[in-house]
Amino acid sequence: MNTLITWNQLREMEEATQNRFNRFLGGFPNRIGTGETHSLTVADWSPEVDISQDNHEYLLKADLPEMKKDDVRVTVEDGILCVSGERKSEKEDQKRKFHRIERAFGNFRRSFTLPEDADSTKVTAEFRDGVLKVHLPTTTKARSKALDVKVQ
Repeated sequence: MNTLITWNQLREMEEATQNRFNRFLGGFPNRIGTGETHSLTVADWSPEVDISQDNHEYLLKADLPEMKKDDVRVTVEDGILCVSGERKSEKEDQKRKFHRIERAFGNFRRSFTLPEDADSTKVTAEFRDGVLKVHLPTTTKARSKALDVKVQ
């Protein structure tokens, strides 16, 4: 039986570097949004993301083709917006012969630091036609003013 395996040279280099780094630090743990500790890992793929802003909100759009909204998770914790999930690969079919596989499958995780004027308590998200839209309303919090400090 012939099996086609896609090779991602960049991911392989990242994994090798990360493994060396982990060994150097003795398996240094990384806190992830749920409070669990996991070793540092490289995501299988990374979705394309656009971030825009208007007078009322920031809008994050992530391309997640052929995914279901149940396979996507959006969290906000400690000023970090995290979008994660998993795109499942197609099952092998004895009648179908693949000649090329370029689309990525597996786990992904994207994290973004929220701007100071984003209201993290009012974040909403919608998923339609393979596009995740995360709405981050802005607040009218008073920004700290520049202050001249007299040096004595």
